[in-house]
Amino acid sequence: MTDVERVGVVGCGLMGSGIAEVCARAGRDVVVLEATGGAAAAGRERIAGSLGRAVASGRLTAAERDAVMGRISVTADPARLADRDLVVEAVAEDERVKLEVFALLDRVVERPDAVLATNTSSLPVIRLAAAVSRPEQVVGLHFFNPVPVLPLVELVPSLLTGAETVRRAHAFASEVLGKEVVRDRAGFVVNALLVPYLLAAVRMAEHGRATAEDIDRGMTLGCAHPLGPLALADLIGLDTVQAIARSLYAEYREPSYAPPPLLARMVDAGRLGRKTGRGFHTYGARGDGAMREDEGVVATAAGPTRPAGGRRDGEQTT
Repeated sequence: MTDVERVGVVGCGLMGSGIAEVCARAGRDVVVLEATGGAAAAGRERIAGSLGRAVASGRLTAAERDAVMGRISVTADPARLADRDLVVEAVAEDERVKLEVFALLDRVVERPDAVLATNTSSLPVIRLAAAVSRPEQVVGLHFFNPVPVLPLVELVPSLLTGAETVRRAHAFASEVLGKEVVRDRAGFVVNALLVPYLLAAVRMAEHGRATAEDIDRGMTLGCAHPLGPLALADLIGLDTVQAIARSLYAEYREPSYAPPPLLARMVDAGRLGRKTGRGFHTYGARGDGAMREDEGVVATAAGPTRPAGGRRDGEQTT
């Protein structure tokens, strides 16, 4: 089906740990690179926690969990990526950081035709390919979080991506990981549709047209969405939403992609959203990784304020 047996993942946050988990569950040998030994230990603990929840819910046996963990190594040593057939970059949505990662991969990955993939959700793949001497091997593989649950992967080649790289990346995502693969345009179909929707909800709250709770209730109760747009923005992370919006706006200059001032103020106030547990709503994850409602934060023109009796949601996103 595919010649990819050894997988590398750079970054072990929510996305990187999920990608590592599904690759190991598919029987692949996985090396995950984190910046420091402490971050590597935390990353391994994150993967173990996810697998533990899978065992508790009956989706894995304890023996299967142990076998999966045995196929995953988390390290701070870039040289461990030297023998990988495919490496997925899953670091912060920051072009400078991603360029540094790809320059590193170009130096350390020894297989001449290794697939170098990015999990970016908005940055043009061709700009990241410019950091390597083999741009024909760079492709976008955009997973959605929680990676073990959500079936979609966006496959995004650049103008420089070789046909064989596209074929191998598609075969790995679909035949090995069992994902539904959508061949995407530069700019990403899902975020091109989703981000303007999220930003419109932020503007509605910013202008005082409705509370955060009413905006979200309107979409969950009126349109059967599993989460309202502001709850989803919190879950993604407001800083991540802002980064994606800025990237899309820089590429296309469409007003619907421009981040509202309120979003910038909330991010500047302390990187609100998933990473801190506060945003338009206040978040706290249950032990099983599910989500619950508890207490809320309403956005005002002056910034977020906490009312009595709101909502609380959980931990993972796309």
